[in-house]
Amino acid sequence: MKLLRLPQSKVQLGVALPWNVRDENTNLLLSKGHVVENEYQLEALLERGAFVDAEEVKASSRPTGADADPSKTVVAVPNLFTLWERTTAELQKLVSNVAQSTDFSTETDQFARHIVELIDADPDICIYRMVRQENTQAFYYGYAHAVHAAALCVLLARRLNWPAEQMMSLVKAALTMNMTILDLQGQMAAQDHPMRDKQRAAIQSHPRQCVELLEKAGVTDAHWLAAVAQHHERSDGTGYPAGTSDINALASALRLVDIFVSKISPRTIRPALAVPEAIRQLLRDDRANPLATALVKELGMYPPGEFVKLASGELGIVVKRTDSVRAPIVATITDTNGKPIARTVRQDTAQASYAIVGSATDKAMLARLPPERLYGFSTVQTPQAALDPRLG
Repeated sequence: MKLLRLPQSKVQLGVALPWNVRDENTNLLLSKGHVVENEYQLEALLERGAFVDAEEVKASSRPTGADADPSKTVVAVPNLFTLWERTTAELQKLVSNVAQSTDFSTETDQFARHIVELIDADPDICIYRMVRQENTQAFYYGYAHAVHAAALCVLLARRLNWPAEQMMSLVKAALTMNMTILDLQGQMAAQDHPMRDKQRAAIQSHPRQCVELLEKAGVTDAHWLAAVAQHHERSDGTGYPAGTSDINALASALRLVDIFVSKISPRTIRPALAVPEAIRQLLRDDRANPLATALVKELGMYPPGEFVKLASGELGIVVKRTDSVRAPIVATITDTNGKPIARTVRQDTAQASYAIVGSATDKAMLARLPPERLYGFSTVQTPQAALDPRLG
């Protein structure tokens, strides 16, 4: 196999690759048909060292137009990160059309199953996206929050061994719990001052308004509706809007997830909490709550996406959970002196020399860090539901 170095000019962003991309040892990095979505991904690919087979390049120079063979047309297959990125816009489209929908319940169920399929493709990547939200636009805050909460509900429900039907009701509740204030949440995420009285009134009334909207759209799932109605109620009766202490189990789980995701999500007025601190606050406020314990066991003290410092002096990003809540796998992005390195190295933090000593605070170097650098460029097996045009 004769390898040619891949020039940047030959990669078109958003267009399927017409050949496989390999490293200098011929190991596959990107499969034919993969789509490089942005400059960050391209920069990371070229930095790693990218090559193509000379014969594949020659074969790709086939006739186009009327002389082309349609059976050989390359079909763009989105990678897992791209599919996740699309979910916020997909959710916006779903809830914006609730009044015109003829079967909103079924459409929401399809979208919820799409979320489950993305999680099943790689749950650690799901958590990574939840934790690393620096590039989330404030406008989409409410939609991204709903998707993250729904994903975390899947993981929590599975940790608790809840029946699949119960889990799906919880996921759909997470996706729709804030339907009437999703744009307001975006406005509030962007503002540099505390919430106004008018905003507070809208927040206080949204559980009831969402239930009314869901019922009008034909939703009859009692568990789904109860979870939305009560996701801001508290066991001591100090919640809203009803101030009840008799709370549905799904609502309790949704409230916990809602609060936790809010803590680790950045806004203009305040940065995101480091996950270990968010967990400490969660356990302090809900130590007797088995749901909180289950959540910590599922995520670990340092979940994927958390920026950490190792005993070796290296800085890195957690990329994979292990059986130990305190010893995940970390992809290092600096050397032992804290200087950036070109290639990430995965370290097992169960080893004393690479143990996590705490969260890293200087996050400037993360601004242009593409997730593909941490998780690789291999083409992900695409969930079939993600290709359903009704979800696009």
